[in-house]
Order: sequence, then C-alpha cells, then structure tokens
Amino acid sequence: MSSSYGEKIRLTLFGQSHGESIGMVLDGLPAGEEIDLQQLQAFLDRRSPGRSSLSSQRKEADRPRFLSGLFQGKSCGAPLCAIIENTDCRPKDYQQLADLPRPGHADWPSWYKHQGYNDYRGGGHFSGRLTAAFCVGGGILLQLLERRGIRIQSRLLSVGPIKDIAWDPHSSDWPEPTENPCFLPVSRPECAAEMFRCIQEARDAGDSLGGQVECRILGLSPGIGEPFFDSLESCISHLIFSIPAAKGLEFGSGFAAAGMRGSENNDPYQISNGEISCCSNHHGGILGGLSSGMPILFRVAFKPTPSISQKQKTIHLRNKSEVELELSGRHDPCLALRTLPCVEAAAGLALAQFLL
Repeated sequence: MSSSYGEKIRLTLFGQSHGESIGMVLDGLPAGEEIDLQQLQAFLDRRSPGRSSLSSQRKEADRPRFLSGLFQGKSCGAPLCAIIENTDCRPKDYQQLADLPRPGHADWPSWYKHQGYNDYRGGGHFSGRLTAAFCVGGGILLQLLERRGIRIQSRLLSVGPIKDIAWDPHSSDWPEPTENPCFLPVSRPECAAEMFRCIQEARDAGDSLGGQVECRILGLSPGIGEPFFDSLESCISHLIFSIPAAKGLEFGSGFAAAGMRGSENNDPYQISNGEISCCSNHHGGILGGLSSGMPILFRVAFKPTPSISQKQKTIHLRNKSEVELELSGRHDPCLALRTLPCVEAAAGLALAQFLL
C-alpha cells in the first residue's frame, strides 16, 4: 500500500479511522523553518467534524502532537512526525459491516484486495478521517509557501444544484468568500442560505449531496513544473485524487474548452507594466505542464457522501447472498463542505516538490 508521496518533500500517512490514532511523517523540510502551531490549528479546524449542524457529529479536537522534527518552534531537519488521537470512536456502529460492503465505499475492493483482513470500521485506512493527518503536513507546507509569496485559497462553488458565481479565470481581482450566517465559504450570502437549505433537505430525507470546490494559486512565477510525468497539472491531479470522494478535476476552462475553437481558447500575450502576461486565462495558469505566471485556477468535483440512512441493496460476502443494508451512525450530508483545506493541502504538497 502506497501511503507516501513525494521525493524532495515526502509525506507519509498512517492510522485508521477507528484506531487509536492517525498521523503523518513529513520528511525533507528545510531546517530553521518556523511553524506557527496556532495558525496550523485554525487550518485543521476548518476540516474537523462536529463543528456544524451540516457535518458529521463525530467530535474530534484534531490537535496534533508532534513527536519529532520540531525544536523551539522551528523545523530542525529531522523527519517531522505528528499524531492525532481518535477520541470519539464508535467501532460498534460498524460491526454489521464485516461482511456487508457499503455501496459507494471501498469496502468491497479492499476486502477482495486484502483477502478479508481489511479494517471495515469506518473504512479503516481508506477513510476520509486520514485527511486530518494529510492537512497537518499540507498546512505546514502552506505556511512555508506563503512566506515565499505564494497564496493558495479555495471556496465552495456548488452544492447539489445550487451554484455560486465562479471566479473569473481571466482576472486576479476575485471577490473573497463572504461572512454569512451559514458559515459557508461562498461569494454570495444568499447562495449560502440556498445551499444550507438544500443540504438540510437531503439530510432529512436520509440522503446526501455532492459539490464542487474551486481553488486558486497566486504568486507563482513562470516555468514551475517538469515535462512529462512531473507536469504541474499531473502532480496536482495526483494529490487531488488522493482525497477520498474526489471524482472530477478541471483546470481553467476545463471541459468547456472541448466545445471551443482554438481562436477562442488561446490566450494572447501582452506586455503590462513591463511584464509579459496573457490577455486571458483559459489555460488556468498552466501550459505544457509549466506555470505560465497567470493565476492557477482549478475546480474539483466531490461525489455525494456514500453513507446514507436509506435502505440500499448489497451482498453478504461470505454467504454470497443479496441483502438489504440500512446504515446508522454519524455521517456528513455533504462531504464537499469539509474538503476545502484538503484541496489547499494537496496543492501545497504538489508545489513543495518544486519550490522547497
């Protein structure tokens, strides 16, 4: 099982959803880099469950405890290792699932791969719970990148059929996500209210919703990336699809470019204030796998939470019989709401391979 990523900066994840703890090892950090633990905790809190009526009511503080690599508030050159204790586990909620794979989850292919010895408690090592440890490593890297003038920010673009106004890829003058009573990172407060209502309706019906996250990267100079297999798009895509429930990704105009002519999709060059730039940004800031100097803009589609309380058809793995499954427990009615820091962490880890 490949639970490590990266060569220059290597992140390794360990643990299971309902084990004693989860954790990460971040190797290759330059020594002497200050790590703001308060800023890191605020980043992790955006992903943590139980902080909203629209998320899983599993209560986890998600406070990392550093075992190595941190000395006097700075990286010391040793591998940085941190663990997060799982304090609100309910493994009994999953006892019936030992032989009943949940539709939409990794239960069946992981059972087959590991010959029935997989950890079925909440998905084990396949669980989105591991993204807490992923965000520890990614959150640290985001701090280092920010000191180098690189900013990564995401916002919620859509939930189910409700869509916010997309950021204009051709302009760097993008509106910041606004404060709203629903605490959803969107541009229009009225859109947040519509999303909130839509998610509540799905939850009350024992169902769930998917959503899209939009992410932008500012401050990146041209020429970052390597052809062919380490193109900037390839590295970002690799890590985005490591986030559980991510099912689609597009850069710039994305799939809409398939319906354009070259004269529409090309981005002419210009000189502005003595600097070379593009007049538009259909390419989303990446050409030939290299950064172009324009803002990088991409969108990620997340599927609806597969854990729903409606009855679903499944099979008994050992008896080879068809049965009905009705899930209980604590689940997010819309996973996309808590994926924003995960998307930012993925982008940060990808850029760290080239810049740190």
